Amino acid sequence: MTPDAKNRTLAQRAEEDLLDSFDEELEMELDDDRLDELLLEAPPQGPTAPGSLDRRFYFTELFRLQRELVQLQDWVQAHKLKVVVLFEGRDAAGKGGAIKRITQRLNPRVCRVAALPAPNERERTQWYFQRYVSHLPAGGEMVLFDRSWYNRAGVERVMGFCTDEEYEEFFRTVPEFEKMLIRSGIILVKYWFSITDDEQHLRFTMRIRDPLKQWKLSPMDLESRRRWEAYTKAKEIMLERTHTPEAPWWIVDGVDKKRARLNCIRHLLDQIPYGEVEHPPVILPKREHNPDYIRHPVPASMYVPAVY
Repeated sequence: MTPDAKNRTLAQRAEEDLLDSFDEELEMELDDDRLDELLLEAPPQGPTAPGSLDRRFYFTELFRLQRELVQLQDWVQAHKLKVVVLFEGRDAAGKGGAIKRITQRLNPRVCRVAALPAPNERERTQWYFQRYVSHLPAGGEMVLFDRSWYNRAGVERVMGFCTDEEYEEFFRTVPEFEKMLIRSGIILVKYWFSITDDEQHLRFTMRIRDPLKQWKLSPMDLESRRRWEAYTKAKEIMLERTHTPEAPWWIVDGVDKKRARLNCIRHLLDQIPYGEVEHPPVILPKREHNPDYIRHPVPASMYVPAVY
């Protein structure tokens, strides 16, 4: 590819990435009841690259799937199910974006995200799985792990944070550990978000250029970019040794962010049989009025300045 072609590709991707950021705001602002009306009235919001998903179709399908996720949430809560979903993949593969769309309209008391930092000194002396066990769900809960115990098969192996003995012990233990979770009644779903070498390079470049996203790039992320091939080898070994009938891996093609989100949500919904939960009608009670109640004035100095 010529330098001019690379620059055009980068510029096109930068524009697409900016539009995707705008879409995140739109997803939060659009009201479901007015969605159809808004989508019909709104003109196409920017160019649609050849082969990419129409953005109005994306919104329509995303909101439809999110309504299904709310039904799934109700079913999990009503039937006291325990659901664990693992999200693994390279840096910038789209795990966080998918998790955000799954949790966007759910009750955080029912569906929560576990994104554990690096283990501290005390945790490093514990049984490896111990700090993850404390985040497992009770009945009626869903937990989404943004990276999980598979850190040992990936970053810890590649960066030399574990010994060869600890690495092998992980592979001996994890199939039995996951079987124990499943026997205890936990529904376990494991996703690996897959992107190409070129796609990760472009996404890292976008993060470097965008001051609002630079925080997403840690020194470890940059080092992982240099060690692409080592991560590939580690991933292949991990999938080969931990893809079991009881707890299989599911690969999400993450190159197209929007398709990846929709495909992941649709697949997750298919993994857990659910139905509609009947709720009693919500009736707003009448407000009580006490003739002796006097509302005291609030000092003007306590108000946030009305800049807007």
